[in-house]
Amino acid sequence: MTRLRVGIDCRYVRIGRHDGISRFTAGVVAHLPDRHDYTLLVHDERQLESLPEGMPWALLPAPTEPGEPFVARKVNRLGLDAVFSPMQTMGSRGRDYALVLTLHDLIYYRNRTPPREFSWPLRLGWRAFHLSWVPQRVLLNGADGVVTVSETTAGLIAEHRLTKRPVTVAYNAADPAARRPSDGDRTKTLVYMGSFMPYKNVETLAAALPLLGADWVLHCMSRVSDADRARLSGLAPSGSIVFHDGATDDEYLRVLRSATALATASYDEGFGIPLVEAMGIGTPVVVSDVPIFREIGGVAAEYFDPSSPSAVAAAVRRLEARWDAASEASVVQAARFRWDDSAEQVVRAVERAVAERAARAAR
Repeated sequence: MTRLRVGIDCRYVRIGRHDGISRFTAGVVAHLPDRHDYTLLVHDERQLESLPEGMPWALLPAPTEPGEPFVARKVNRLGLDAVFSPMQTMGSRGRDYALVLTLHDLIYYRNRTPPREFSWPLRLGWRAFHLSWVPQRVLLNGADGVVTVSETTAGLIAEHRLTKRPVTVAYNAADPAARRPSDGDRTKTLVYMGSFMPYKNVETLAAALPLLGADWVLHCMSRVSDADRARLSGLAPSGSIVFHDGATDDEYLRVLRSATALATASYDEGFGIPLVEAMGIGTPVVVSDVPIFREIGGVAAEYFDPSSPSAVAAAVRRLEARWDAASEASVVQAARFRWDDSAEQVVRAVERAVAERAARAAR
């Protein structure tokens, strides 16, 4: 294939600290194969601080602006052969380039509470969007190709017949970090990294602590509201939950490197980057028995019924009994998720979209 001019939609890169989609975007951009020419599409120059230096870029309106359905008119002026977006909501009407969109997961069809940082108009629109499969089908079929981050979601896309376009799996991944010392201390601690939304079910982790014993501690790394802090503290022995309320990356890794396990009792999940982060440094995971975690954790993880605190405690005990082997297996399992591989799959999806669009035009 000839060298292409490819736009990468970086308008979802967060300023300051990544969320999941922001991290996915930055990870892919940093590892793009050099066989094409790339232009970063941003809505704020500050987003470039989280992206590789020296890459060409162009300004577009923010993806939350009312004109987003017609953003293709502005993209057309850039003379691109294709655009890849890490979301599925980029406007496609009137475009003259190939377009590949990303659907990360279907979690908000089952858990319709919008992210708390959204304004009320966005929250209202978010809920309305997820009341039916129809809007999703319209968006995805408006593209030439679709990327998703797991085989689990690819299966759900097929099950619900969400698109007629080719679907490519480009796994989420984690930034490399040094492995924990083999001779380092292992404390009786569990680490939870994630939000406190209802489906995350952090309550079950808290309720498992008294079953494990008075010397066990749960470290909650993310920002937490006063109400969530009080509610969770009431389920566990005094002092057995440590709230970091927004740990830095260094603080997170420091705690993770001495922990027995990373734990999550989520009823549902889109991927699970914290699992890959933990396994990559040799810290095993004890997690809900849900399909996406089975895909990520493989035989390295221990699984439990997320409705049962006693099942959590039993899984931790099983892990303790095979901890050294689980640590080694975790490193091997995490190596399946690499940004190099993900970026390659994204670019292949773009190349396929360009070729198929050209074939349709020739017909």
